[in-house]
Amino acid sequence: MKPLRLMSFIVGLLLSSASLASAELLALLNYESKPDQPVRREGIAIMDIDPASQDYGKILMEIPLPPDLVAHHIFFNRDRTKAYITALGKSVLHVVDLTKFPYRLRPIDVPDCQALEDLVVSEDNKTWFLTCMGSSNVIMGDAVKDRPIKTVSAARPADAFILYPHGIAIHNGIDRVLITSTVKPDLSEAGDTVTVLEASTGKVLSTHRVTSQPAPAKTAPVEVMFSPNANPPVVHITNMMEGTLWAGVWDPKTTSFSFHQVDDFGPREQGVPLEMMYNAKGDRLFVTTAKPGFVNLYDNSDPKQPKFLKAIPSAAGAHHTVLSPDERYLFVQNSFLNLEGMNDGSITVIDLKDDKILGSIDTLKTAGFNPNCIMPLPNHFKTKAARAEGPSTGSGQAHVGHLHGLMVERQ
Repeated sequence: MKPLRLMSFIVGLLLSSASLASAELLALLNYESKPDQPVRREGIAIMDIDPASQDYGKILMEIPLPPDLVAHHIFFNRDRTKAYITALGKSVLHVVDLTKFPYRLRPIDVPDCQALEDLVVSEDNKTWFLTCMGSSNVIMGDAVKDRPIKTVSAARPADAFILYPHGIAIHNGIDRVLITSTVKPDLSEAGDTVTVLEASTGKVLSTHRVTSQPAPAKTAPVEVMFSPNANPPVVHITNMMEGTLWAGVWDPKTTSFSFHQVDDFGPREQGVPLEMMYNAKGDRLFVTTAKPGFVNLYDNSDPKQPKFLKAIPSAAGAHHTVLSPDERYLFVQNSFLNLEGMNDGSITVIDLKDDKILGSIDTLKTAGFNPNCIMPLPNHFKTKAARAEGPSTGSGQAHVGHLHGLMVERQ
């Protein structure tokens, strides 16, 4: 056998063996030091979170971040070839090409944006929208060249305004973007509205209160998401300070939304509802509450009125969630802005087959860090390896071998 062919065979065999031997589920977690640490540190960890993997809970790679960035959330574009990292400390958005290794962060200056919160990408993968809670505006950007192209703002007392925007959702089918009015970064003021934009132009169309309390309610709606496969379109909204869940229903005739409350977390002694997530089918909705830390499961067969099923305890600061590909396991990142009483630092693993807690990943917590976000790492290398090597018979991921072969493993 010729040397080059032999080498190719050995590399392919090693990749296949790693794939067969390990059923890894890799996740991206940006983290920061806990408040009691003498030296502040930030970074992005790639961790194996699959309970069946031999590397369960192990950090396979770390990407350092500036200690004063205050990296906040991670978002993907539509084909998940790029990851965007927002930051609260600097007017810089970072982007990572997930199809090229080693991963490198490229900064995108957004001088008009302070306290970068959430980002969504249009369905054609060409435009992103970034909420700026500190400067009360939204930045539209070119998602191909990754540069800002327009600053959208509208101040009160106009009927339609943008104030402390945080959550954002897009539906190009109806040409609409919705953003929430949450809180001033120093928490001295809070909003109680959702604002509707025209997605194609960024035009500010209308603003709606999402509370039954008299103004000013200071309910702080934080996240907004479109329910998958809903017809007509429906959004769900978490009210962080009021502790309620709301829905907005699109009316094709009037081309507008109407809003109503669908749940109250108070009677279940839960507070600070934050993130939402749906299963692939869209008939299940998961909502986290940070205080004291729960995941609420809903039957979302009727998105206009999700039906509460049960609450599963997590840990203080229950925030972002990830579902395993087979939707058996739910992973909950437990830390909210490093706030006291809501910064446990663990990742709760829930077995949805029996709706019970399987365990806790304390890797970052034990090291003195808090994860701020958790996202599944797209497996672009698996596709390349599969094309090169042919069909795989294992349940593992070829990306596993690629990572282990190229990364320096953290001991």
